[in-house]
Amino acid sequence: MYFEAELKGRTYKVDVIEHKTNWKISLQENGKDWVHYDISKNDYKFAEEYVSFLFEGKSFLIDVIGKDTDYTVFTRNSFRTIKIFNDEMLLHESLKKGSGFGGDDELKAGMPGKIIEIFAKQGDLVKANKPLLIMEAMKMENEMRSSRDVKIKEVCVKQGDSVETGAILIKFEDP
Repeated sequence: MYFEAELKGRTYKVDVIEHKTNWKISLQENGKDWVHYDISKNDYKFAEEYVSFLFEGKSFLIDVIGKDTDYTVFTRNSFRTIKIFNDEMLLHESLKKGSGFGGDDELKAGMPGKIIEIFAKQGDLVKANKPLLIMEAMKMENEMRSSRDVKIKEVCVKQGDSVETGAILIKFEDP
């Protein structure tokens, strides 16, 4: 299971792989090297809604409460607020970043994907919140919409194209 977590302004990539006798947990703080840990299933207990485990000779009791991306974790006698982004949430966040118009003159792919359908063509005037295209990423179809009124200057992709993160999909200008 892969997800990203944000704690006290720091972003971490987390990869957890379950094996028969243990979990392999890999953590990477943004910009740093991956750190790998093994946690034995012999040192783990699930009781009611709490998790208890031994790690590096220390006992940890953890309780997690939350939904969507916002979680509160209680451990070692303190509460920590953590944002957790699973694959679906990461996809939506990256598409929002990729499709954010702001003052930019182009729509870029927030992650790798395949262009399923294009609704705009060169010269079109597109109103705010109208669909521009559908891109499939991580087996989900995602409709990318205009965040403001725009005029389509150039459509840089065609239906069926596979694109990489950062690829320019549509160039536009103010109407």
